[in-house]
Amino acid sequence: MGVENWVKHDPSALGTSVPKTARDKYPGFEHVFKRYGAELYACAVVPRELDAARAVVQAFLDLYAFERGWQVMRAYEPEYDAFHAKLRDDIFAVPSIDEVHQLLRSRRFVVLQGPPGTGKTRMADEIRRQFFGGRGLTVQFHPAVTYEDFVVGLSPDAKERTLRFDVRPGWLLEAARAAKDAPFLFVIDEINRADLGRVLGEAIYLFEPTEIGGERARRVHLPHPVHGDTELSLPTNLYVLATMNTADRSIASMDLAVRRRFAFVTLPPERAAVAARGVQAATSAFDLVAEVFVEHAPGDALQLMPGHAYFLVKNEDELRDRLRFEIIPLLDEYLQQGLLGPGAHELYAVRDALEDTVRADGKSA
Repeated sequence: MGVENWVKHDPSALGTSVPKTARDKYPGFEHVFKRYGAELYACAVVPRELDAARAVVQAFLDLYAFERGWQVMRAYEPEYDAFHAKLRDDIFAVPSIDEVHQLLRSRRFVVLQGPPGTGKTRMADEIRRQFFGGRGLTVQFHPAVTYEDFVVGLSPDAKERTLRFDVRPGWLLEAARAAKDAPFLFVIDEINRADLGRVLGEAIYLFEPTEIGGERARRVHLPHPVHGDTELSLPTNLYVLATMNTADRSIASMDLAVRRRFAFVTLPPERAAVAARGVQAATSAFDLVAEVFVEHAPGDALQLMPGHAYFLVKNEDELRDRLRFEIIPLLDEYLQQGLLGPGAHELYAVRDALEDTVRADGKSA
């Protein structure tokens, strides 16, 4: 409806007042903010049109009732449930494949980031298939990947009787060579699992979207000539799409110099994908887990929420197996490492509720 609104991230934070950016949206209410600024946890402009005004006030009351744990009158339960189902669908903004493709075309170097199970690798493969005619190269980074793998290095020639080394072009050179004649997608899976500073070396200088191709093309000198070339530049037909797991706390944050050269798209868990399968128990389990992360976990813990792929099942038997062997062990890992902070006690309760679902079929998690 285009209604201007603001919501405090933590309703219990009475020491935090309504920020100036939000106050400026509501001229004429300065005296209200001055007196109740710390207590207010939501603000919205109520439209003059009756139906729109009713929807805004109803949404506020429904949310307040949810926060307070009020019992909803039976006659209004369908309306209340429908509102919250729509709200859960909209909690995480899910970018479309067309939006990611358009960003890739304009920005050239893009990273799909998010927790595991949100379809990052699948989207990258689909973009290559739909928009690049299948033309592309996919590699996966890990701690053992080196500059020699990515840019250029020397490798022993096993065919020679004496020790002899050949120049071996890395993945970036292969992709650049393949992109000379037509658009080519270079996919780097799990880009943050490698030491990017060492893997990219001086080649990071090339990753500047506005200086690709033509006279302004950036160039770096290669330590070993490849096919007679002593310099490397990236062709205009080369596009790089990487994926990054935001849930793995054992991986260091991406170097800021590298981060500046990429555009980032977050792929969050997608409730609609789970609901589309038609297994109500799976949707309920997804909502149960999502509520803990949205309502009770610290802000940085949102990136730990299990992706929707964990809940994509054909029936309840398959769901019970997923809960028993994948989701519950993952939540146990989070709890053992203390990753949810003050939200841990809520996660314990959800974990026990999911275990009850498993045991309902006579099994034990």
